[in-house]
Amino acid sequence: MATQGSPARAILYAFLANLGIALAKTWAAFFTASGSMLAEAIHSYADTANQVLLYLGLKQSKRPPDAEHPLGYGKLSYFWSFVVALLLFTLGGLFSIYEGTHKLSHPEELSNLWVAVLVLSLAILLEGASLLGCLREIRLVRGDRPFGEWLKHTRNSELVVVLGEDIGAQVGLVLALFFIILAAVTGNPVYDAMGSISIGAVLLVISAFIAWRLRSLLVGRSADPEIQQEIDSIIAEREDIVRVFNTITIQFGPDTMLAAKIEMRPDASIAAVVASINLLERELKARIPGLKWCFVEPDNAD
Repeated sequence: MATQGSPARAILYAFLANLGIALAKTWAAFFTASGSMLAEAIHSYADTANQVLLYLGLKQSKRPPDAEHPLGYGKLSYFWSFVVALLLFTLGGLFSIYEGTHKLSHPEELSNLWVAVLVLSLAILLEGASLLGCLREIRLVRGDRPFGEWLKHTRNSELVVVLGEDIGAQVGLVLALFFIILAAVTGNPVYDAMGSISIGAVLLVISAFIAWRLRSLLVGRSADPEIQQEIDSIIAEREDIVRVFNTITIQFGPDTMLAAKIEMRPDASIAAVVASINLLERELKARIPGLKWCFVEPDNAD
């Protein structure tokens, strides 16, 4: 089971890229009076702040359980990821559309567009490096599973958000570059405003997708199917278990909880059943990284 990927590294890649890009875009927006560039600068600042929130959620989710939160704080990573999706929707998408609409109503003459082209070209390279870093961490996590299957089933909210932000940023940069070049060639600043609106639309779609993916995690979702299959195979190896009535898993950020109801051999003594269950729970926790709570109940009926 592949689990070596690091969401923290993916967040760091995105933070460094977004901060550098945001500063460069701000300078270029001031120098060129470009609405597309200003929208991109705000987008990059929002993404930079989002990485801080994602890292905060990642750290808080690892706090140990206490009396008020006996199952820990794992779902805080989902909460902060959802906040990031909302910020991407408002600060990124809505602001870009507002800025573009404003520029359509009050077009301004653009100047020194070569600066915007240079900055955007550099930003595409930096953002591409961040996206490749994120994909590398995802590849370590998903192992041999197809990318589409991983994206559909993963419970790793941080990697989903960073991936969405990186893709949105890369698409936004390409759109901004295209419309600025179009404005420079035609001399019509309306194309720059259209670029800002297009960037906003892309960000709205991506933020809606991220929020949709996080909704089920906030409500409460079972563990990754790969983890559930591993649990079933480990239990099936035990010869003293007659059958499994049901297994229930719930994902709490990086941690997993398992509750299982099983039927033991009828000739086993109570002491033997207790010893066997304790051994099974230790084996499950040893072989499945992230399995933090394990409750196995012996019974003779579901």
